Amino acid sequence: MPISSFFSTSRFAVAILLILSCAAGRSQEPVASFQLQDYLGAPYSLSDFGENQIIVVAFLGTECPLAKVYAAQLQGIADQFKARGLIVLGINSNQQDTPTEINRYARDHRITFPLLKDPGNRVADRFGAKRTPEVFVLDGHRRIRYHGRIDDQFGVGYARPGAKNHYLRRAIEELLAGKPVSTPSTEAVGCHIGRVNRAPPTGNITYANQISRLIQRHCVECHREGGIAPFALQDYDDVTAWAETLCEVVEDERMPPWHADPEHGDFANDARMSEEEKQLLYEWVDNGSPEGDREQLPPEKEFIDGWALGSPDLVVRMPEPITVSATGVMDYQYVTIDPALTEGKWVRASEIRPGVRSVVHHILVFVDTPGADPILQERGVGFETVGGYVPGSPPMNLADGVARYVPAGSKFVMQIHYTPDGRVRNDQSEIGLYFADPKNVRRTMQSGVVVNLDFEIPPGEDSHRVEATYRFSHDMEVHSLTPHMHFRGKAFRYELMYPNGTRETLLNIPRYDFNWQNSYRFSKPKLVPEGSLLKCIAHFDNSENNPSNPDPTIPVRWGEQTWEEMMIGFYEAAFVNQDLSIPEPQVNPIAGGRYRATFFYKPDRPAKTINLAGTFNDWNSSTHPLTDPDDDGIYSAQVIVDAGEYRYKFVIDGNYWTHDPASRSLTGFLHESYFVAGPERDPRQR
Repeated sequence: MPISSFFSTSRFAVAILLILSCAAGRSQEPVASFQLQDYLGAPYSLSDFGENQIIVVAFLGTECPLAKVYAAQLQGIADQFKARGLIVLGINSNQQDTPTEINRYARDHRITFPLLKDPGNRVADRFGAKRTPEVFVLDGHRRIRYHGRIDDQFGVGYARPGAKNHYLRRAIEELLAGKPVSTPSTEAVGCHIGRVNRAPPTGNITYANQISRLIQRHCVECHREGGIAPFALQDYDDVTAWAETLCEVVEDERMPPWHADPEHGDFANDARMSEEEKQLLYEWVDNGSPEGDREQLPPEKEFIDGWALGSPDLVVRMPEPITVSATGVMDYQYVTIDPALTEGKWVRASEIRPGVRSVVHHILVFVDTPGADPILQERGVGFETVGGYVPGSPPMNLADGVARYVPAGSKFVMQIHYTPDGRVRNDQSEIGLYFADPKNVRRTMQSGVVVNLDFEIPPGEDSHRVEATYRFSHDMEVHSLTPHMHFRGKAFRYELMYPNGTRETLLNIPRYDFNWQNSYRFSKPKLVPEGSLLKCIAHFDNSENNPSNPDPTIPVRWGEQTWEEMMIGFYEAAFVNQDLSIPEPQVNPIAGGRYRATFFYKPDRPAKTINLAGTFNDWNSSTHPLTDPDDDGIYSAQVIVDAGEYRYKFVIDGNYWTHDPASRSLTGFLHESYFVAGPERDPRQR
């Protein structure tokens, strides 16, 4: 064995022995009695309970997300073992939690066991408690026999449908059976207890002169009263109470939520803290978090109450609320809404407002247009999007002259991913749409996908690679990139190969986090020449080392639910040479219940032949030539069709296939144009 391996192994063994000896030592010393009051002022003491009773001491916080989702489980354990003499005592040691807030927490989560306030966190110090939730099991002699987490269903960044290890429940059952506790200690996960700072503050870095501004730049957009974050960070008391947790999540790069490798891409919505800002925060906390001169505080950041972009032109709301369970994992919810559009609309902006922000993980709103590719729709990737929401994301607001087209007769499909927060909720989310004047629209924003539908991730594989490519057939301006995978997603990268052979990494996500469905918006749209190849490379972790993995023993394929997988590289792009002055297909009824469709095309390059191919002629590229009888540079052709929906492309010189540049909207990841013939067709085609 190499010397380095020996010392590494020895240190590990010593650490394990120390942990076990500490646990054993802790279990031999009875916990001294203490007296605390509950949120109503009633006193409780350990000495109030019988010597043979097992007591669970649970340290909880009113705002910690994990303390919320575990509240119901603790109450269930209290109810289950009450007849056998078990006592559950909840203790709140957070300096920021008032008796009123503890009372509300008890009501919201229907807690009937005592919830005690620990002023100055002295009982937490006596137990050595660090986090919420964190539990200690005392036997009849008041010795600690188990300490740590409740189970492993929920953790930092993951939520399983159920627990694999019920640590607390098993410890209770073993003690009641007179057996030794098989797992006496686990590592608690959750929020740091908001301790009273007893060290005198020092240093020139103060909340007033620097830290308040840092928090405003990076945190209060979400962490404010009425915001989507679980707690507010709007004043000195808020920030000092959460200071230890803030340092941890910043150091672990969990907050602010930004996962792009800084070596690649310049993004307008970059949320990262600089290294200088991080060190400033760490030093301030290490120095005791001095408040400073309040005269140096910046003005409070103002937020718009209501729609951020003003009153929308159209609000589309879920017709019925969806009930979100208190705990567990919910499948994606899909709600189809008919906005009853009798004419096509250009959408320049949209804003999604969740009904209950605390449980909405993300929302995507798709447009189910007439003529959309049914095969792709069935696989969940065949729709254009008209808006998306993730916590902290701004409304969609496109550049001047750019808009999305929503044809008449379209329906909206709202995809919602809920994450329970410990209470049963009823959510009824909505989207507000802002329309553009058609005369001012010069280009159409398109949703594109680079997708692989036919992969299989082997069981136990910790870094399975899946690739997909898309070649651009036109000059495009790419505005944003949005990688999408599920619980097994590990890393994602966009690479662009230019026609001249050069390569560029547009976006690299080395640590993909399903909890944050971020879009990465370029500070300046990326010009992508015709012929460029966009390659997406994803890695998946289907091993037992992935705490989010629903089941590492099975092969995983494509599917819409989170226990399945997806590999999609979304992008938003506009055609550089789009010409909306050319009319779209003109569809008119003729005898026999059939329809004549007339097509127009103005080539942007020299062409010897121009043909029309589509679903109406089995994509034959030679049977329907376009001609220019007026010699005005605009070519045309006609087809006779039955009522129905049709997709088509123009074929230049027999080998260059292109969508209709006049198309307001396209379908499928091949960017096919479409038209509808029949009485229900889009009025813009009449």
